[in-house]
Amino acid sequence: MKNTTMPPRVDLGLFFLRLTGSLLLLYVHGLPKVLHFSEELTRIEDPFGFGPYASLIPAIFAEVICPLLIIAGVYTRLACLPIIAVLLVAMLAVHPNWSIAEGQFGWLLLIIFTTLALTGPGQWRLQRRATERFA
Repeated sequence: MKNTTMPPRVDLGLFFLRLTGSLLLLYVHGLPKVLHFSEELTRIEDPFGFGPYASLIPAIFAEVICPLLIIAGVYTRLACLPIIAVLLVAMLAVHPNWSIAEGQFGWLLLIIFTTLALTGPGQWRLQRRATERFA
């Protein structure tokens, strides 16, 4: 049987990455979209022509629900996928002309959540046994 345990500091590092990355995404992007929903409907970019409502709801899911799951360590890898998708759309379709300096926050979030999608949540998570397959 393969030993899959990591040193405790690696688990602490993954927890720190999950917590800080998720809180940043939630605070900077997610909560403003929920708290100012009507205003966001008039401002959100719609790069694929789906309409503002159909663009805002997936963004709210990715920027509010998914970070909460990631903080808890529940379905972490799956929860990272919508975030990665929204960030890729933002960086490549909505703001393709941004320099690295202008888009650095988005690129850093993309690095954080792609890393978590690759590594999983580590041992510090809720319901370890129930979510082990999709963690």
